[in-house]
Amino acid sequence: MKIGDIDKNLAVETKLDLPDVVWFDSKEAPIEVCGLAVCGKGDKFRRMPQDVADATNDGVKYLNTNTAGGRIRFRTNSRYVALKAVMPDNGTMAHITMTGQSGFDLYHSDDGEYHYAGSFIPGGRNHGYESQKPTDGKMHTYTINMPLYDPVEEVYIGLAAGAELEAPEPYKYDKPVLYYGSSITQGGCASRPGNAYQGMISRKLDADFINLGFSGSGRAEQVICDYMASLDPLVFVSDYDHNAPNADHLEATHYNMYETFRRAHPDTPYIMVSKPDFHPESAEDVRRLAIIRASYDKAVANGDRHVYFIDGSHIFDGEFADSCTVDGCHPNDLGFYRMAIVIGAAVEQAIKEI
Repeated sequence: MKIGDIDKNLAVETKLDLPDVVWFDSKEAPIEVCGLAVCGKGDKFRRMPQDVADATNDGVKYLNTNTAGGRIRFRTNSRYVALKAVMPDNGTMAHITMTGQSGFDLYHSDDGEYHYAGSFIPGGRNHGYESQKPTDGKMHTYTINMPLYDPVEEVYIGLAAGAELEAPEPYKYDKPVLYYGSSITQGGCASRPGNAYQGMISRKLDADFINLGFSGSGRAEQVICDYMASLDPLVFVSDYDHNAPNADHLEATHYNMYETFRRAHPDTPYIMVSKPDFHPESAEDVRRLAIIRASYDKAVANGDRHVYFIDGSHIFDGEFADSCTVDGCHPNDLGFYRMAIVIGAAVEQAIKEI
């Protein structure tokens, strides 16, 4: 007997050819949702409380339900993992794959060692879609990365009848890394969710994270600075250079955001990153880089031993540097890999020095 036979409200319709499938609500224990502030029963998934998003700007208000950085985690020995997502039928953007924008991807792990196990690729959608991936039937922790650029209302996880379902192995660290920034931070334009740079860093370090990247909308308003200061992250990464409307705005907000966070967290590592698509012939880009460097220098001069600076103009350096984006701005998987290497090294070093 299935739960849907007992309680029709819990029945999950499916066209998957899995006669023994049992569906579980991702918002209920022992399944865990990581990286999202709002993920309770009856709630839409949200990256921060909606009142904070509404007070920040219209872009953040709209993008708050995009599930970038959200992860669904559990441990099972099911011989397959199925997924049914309830989500709007959004059109696909021209410069990102449908799997990156709207899809989910799956990893299994043991003792913090992660391995890609497949992608749940959207097909023809009718207010969502469903997919399944076979597994080796052994007990693993599974992590499902949620879409980078679409809202998600509900996610159900399908497992073979009789399979064990447990809480996932905990991450190595008891606090998440917090990332704030632009469309690049949000994950545009990774080919699938796990290939955004934060996902790569998370797997390498076995670290939880929160993605507060908002396309065109990361402008360091005081309300969102105050909200981020109310959190308690392991490390904070400031990566919003792209979305400051101009250099004057960047100068007016960059050190203020650092100060706001630092007042609440005197010793939490704080990493300042400038944008990777730097144009040395642009006076605007040169000034932006100087502003971020000046914030770092001022923090160091004031005695901060836990502040770091990454010159984004060198992140894509090396062979095929001109192949790191899809449009001269947004990274592809190669670009995100190079971001993960550089920013990940700084995060790792910062953790060691805590």
